[in-house]
Amino acid sequence: MLSAAGLTACSDNNDFADLGPLTPEEQAFGKATGNFTAEEWYPGGELGTTEKASYSAITPAAIAAGMEEDFNTGEGFFEKLYTFEQEPRKGLGPAWVRNSCIACHPSYGHGKRQTEYRANQIGNGYLLVIYHPDTNGYITEVTGMPQTQAMSPFKAPIDENQITIDWKNVTAMESGLPMKFEDGEEYALIYPEVTIPQTAFNTNPLPTNYEVRLESTIGVYGTGLLDAISDEDIEAQWLAESKHATLNPAMWDQEAGTFKASAYYSAAYNDLGTFRGSHGPIKRFTYAMTRGSLQDGAGSNAIWNITNVTRSDRHFLYTTPAWAKAQSEDKEVISYIKEHGESPLSILHPYYADGTDEGIAARVNEILSCSSIAKKETFDKYLFNGAPYNGKEEMSDKQYYQFMVWHRALAVPAARNLNDEAVQRGKDLFSQIGCARCHRPSWKTGNDDMWVDASIKAYAKSIGKDANKMLPRYPNQTIWPYTDMVQHRLMMKNDIRTGWCRTTPLWGRGLSQLLTGANDRLHDCRARSVLEAIMWHGYSKQSDAYGPTEKFYHLPKADRDAVIKFIESI
Repeated sequence: MLSAAGLTACSDNNDFADLGPLTPEEQAFGKATGNFTAEEWYPGGELGTTEKASYSAITPAAIAAGMEEDFNTGEGFFEKLYTFEQEPRKGLGPAWVRNSCIACHPSYGHGKRQTEYRANQIGNGYLLVIYHPDTNGYITEVTGMPQTQAMSPFKAPIDENQITIDWKNVTAMESGLPMKFEDGEEYALIYPEVTIPQTAFNTNPLPTNYEVRLESTIGVYGTGLLDAISDEDIEAQWLAESKHATLNPAMWDQEAGTFKASAYYSAAYNDLGTFRGSHGPIKRFTYAMTRGSLQDGAGSNAIWNITNVTRSDRHFLYTTPAWAKAQSEDKEVISYIKEHGESPLSILHPYYADGTDEGIAARVNEILSCSSIAKKETFDKYLFNGAPYNGKEEMSDKQYYQFMVWHRALAVPAARNLNDEAVQRGKDLFSQIGCARCHRPSWKTGNDDMWVDASIKAYAKSIGKDANKMLPRYPNQTIWPYTDMVQHRLMMKNDIRTGWCRTTPLWGRGLSQLLTGANDRLHDCRARSVLEAIMWHGYSKQSDAYGPTEKFYHLPKADRDAVIKFIESI
């Protein structure tokens, strides 16, 4: 945005004559304007904002720390396809969710709405959520992130050809809000019904009493900055909100006014106890807030379980015993391994055992069940003791470190149009009608004394460096993510599992149409626009956001448009 000023000011060369005078936005960029401070042009603070219209740019902090080379290498692990055996992106087998990360995060942004479930469809950010409606717990027959792909001769845990996504129209709002604004403008809402018949599961036993929901990926940019918010500040936000609202009882002790043990990462997991005495960091990532530090957050977890890539701290498969049992009992699987697995050069060789039907079946069951640390010895014995694995994990500690440099160094794009009077009006209305109660505008990061995981500690030790200084850091930055980092309920039709969902950050979302080709919003992409996303907040009077939505409904069109333009500008 600022480059044009420098070029036109210092050169009379006709090469730049077509740039013309600065636009009003270029003149205002980085300066206080209307009801916006100068700092609000930089949602990620000075250390975490890029002036590029991009979700994939590196933060100034990482550039200053000389991490560009590692950032670029780590980017490759996100963007390029994984294979069974080809270094350096080796993984996939025996079953997987996607063969690349960017397939789920188009241009690093939010997934796109789909009318059918196809794992290899670029932009399909959907994960299948299959759970028991009486307990809200995931079924155990398939993995928590269910897999629809598998290497030959294994059959995928779920046959995606039998999955159907049926988009339904909302005919009336449960809250009673009309589907036509008072000035006559209409809006429409849709939601998905997902069906997976029992015949689609290649498991033993087959699952029973289950329902299916969709959850789409969100943008991965700026997550390092959210990781830098202190636990104390997040807990203070929950405490403040708990005084006038009931919060998720699985996370928050309403009577004691503090987090329950389930809101923290276990001290026993990956040396997390060194982070804070008896427990690890507060969970803050994913819709369900299941992940704590970014180093075991959505991305570092997904590089293992989405592509089934093993590493030193995850030296086991992402599979289930029910799938292993079904494959060991499948005559076609056994016959194929018997024919193709005898050679030590075959990727099926570890499954070949003694070459008998019984031996192969037992080995298949044993290896495919290696889905926990307790089974590590078995996994090492059969998968890492001979060709073609040669005793090496699929992702080295150095490669994982480079992936985390990339992950923590993704910048937030600068805000846009803040000098626009409609955007400024939208900002005022956003607060006045109550949207800012959940979409808290700003935070100040803490010291960013991040937890460092075992893999990065191991790599740091191998090169003689301090592990605490090897990743980008964002201390004492005022950032503008527009989230309170708290879970709320919107009570939507066919809602998210449990109904509790973390307030999604709004920063940078207005670039989605430009960067990804789609503007789909909410957890399952049911909202095709900002307007639809807002009105879903008022589907039920029981929604935690019904009040602000009702006020939005009664605004005149010019004000509704101003709120939307504001949301698309931050």
